[in-house]
Amino acid sequence: MSERLGAVTMKGNPLTLVGHEIKTGDSAPDVTLVANDLSEVKLSSFKGKKVIVSVVPSLDTPVCDLQTKRFNQEASKLNDTVVLTVSKDLPFAQKRWCGLTGATAVKTLSDYRSNFGENYGVLIKGLNLLARSIFVIDQNGKIRYTQLVKEVASEPNYDEVLRAVKSIS
Repeated sequence: MSERLGAVTMKGNPLTLVGHEIKTGDSAPDVTLVANDLSEVKLSSFKGKKVIVSVVPSLDTPVCDLQTKRFNQEASKLNDTVVLTVSKDLPFAQKRWCGLTGATAVKTLSDYRSNFGENYGVLIKGLNLLARSIFVIDQNGKIRYTQLVKEVASEPNYDEVLRAVKSIS
């Protein structure tokens, strides 16, 4: 398994990411994640729609909370687009978060028993958390945009993500 030393930082401290780095133009790796109701969801099941995969370390942290709330707001304004939030949080915690925040437009999926982190190159070595990142996948399952947020404690550039999604015809 490949490693990228210092690919991201947490409060300025370098961290190592494990897994294959995904680039624009790659086929989106198909992984099976777990929904809030414990059902299995394959990423390929969203083929035919544009997909924003918003990756966060944990919904129970302030920046992840802000990021997911922002994408929940944006989701209702986007046509033929599914917005997913992926984290290592257990499905029960994700369901609780959705209930507390009233988030219904974004779908939370858990990587607690899958290999999303390694397949997308965003697993933080030693912490078993996912690095803050965004992947935009087109209707044919191709990666059209990636954003790895250098400082895990910072928010992503939302405007860039939204421009990337809207540029897909």
